[in-house]
Amino acid sequence: MDQDSVKSTLSNLAFGNVMAAAARDYQKEVLAQEKAQSSSSVNQDIDLDELMDDPELEKLHADRIAALKKEAEKRQALKRQGHGEYREISGGDFLGEVTGSEKVICHFYHQEFYRCKIMDKHLKSLAPKHVDTKFLKLDAENAPFFVTKLGIKTLPCVILFRLVPPHLFSLLGTLLRTALFFSPVIYPCLGGSLPPKVGIRNGIASDRLVGFQDLGGKDYFSTKTLEGLLLKKGIIKENKAEEDDDDSYADRNRSVRSSINPDSDSD
Repeated sequence: MDQDSVKSTLSNLAFGNVMAAAARDYQKEVLAQEKAQSSSSVNQDIDLDELMDDPELEKLHADRIAALKKEAEKRQALKRQGHGEYREISGGDFLGEVTGSEKVICHFYHQEFYRCKIMDKHLKSLAPKHVDTKFLKLDAENAPFFVTKLGIKTLPCVILFRLVPPHLFSLLGTLLRTALFFSPVIYPCLGGSLPPKVGIRNGIASDRLVGFQDLGGKDYFSTKTLEGLLLKKGIIKENKAEEDDDDSYADRNRSVRSSINPDSDSD
């Protein structure tokens, strides 16, 4: 064998050894990575198992489920009482309806009045969103007794009823009598009388919206505007789960336009 042949053979052997060593190193690196990933996965599984077995988390989960169940049962009970929809009632049903729920909105209307139709549209839109409050409507012509007793002079008139617990109502009565006795000193700005828009009748604290005077005095207001006013008066609760589309009245209520004079809003 000549010298060149020997050199070539030695060179090939050296190159083979280098490649073999590189292959072994690569294999070791791959095995190390697989082992690390396997270890991480095992640790993650262990951590998740520990979390699933955490008694505090289990209690939080159980409490959340119980709260959701209770809320669902409450909503169903309210719907059985007529909540969640805008309903028309008769004069004979009035007392039972307004004293049967904690919060009630009742629209006294006239079927020929243009502004009453506007109020109808907005209240009908709000009723399904605010199940905690009962939404009603009553034809004023068919309930003259309650129209007189409630001092309704202008339509539409939306009266807000809030049931007062008996012990609080008794306390309110005492405070009211005391306030009226000392009214020239305590309430000189009222002349010894209560604000005309607020009253307490038969255990029901009431407020009212007369015409559109609290809504800018114009026909073109959004449902969101009315909702904000009712929220401010505390007769409904803020509902973040649902968003009102806040369309303008012109887009939502064109269908209710009629030949009735828009100014015919008093009875």
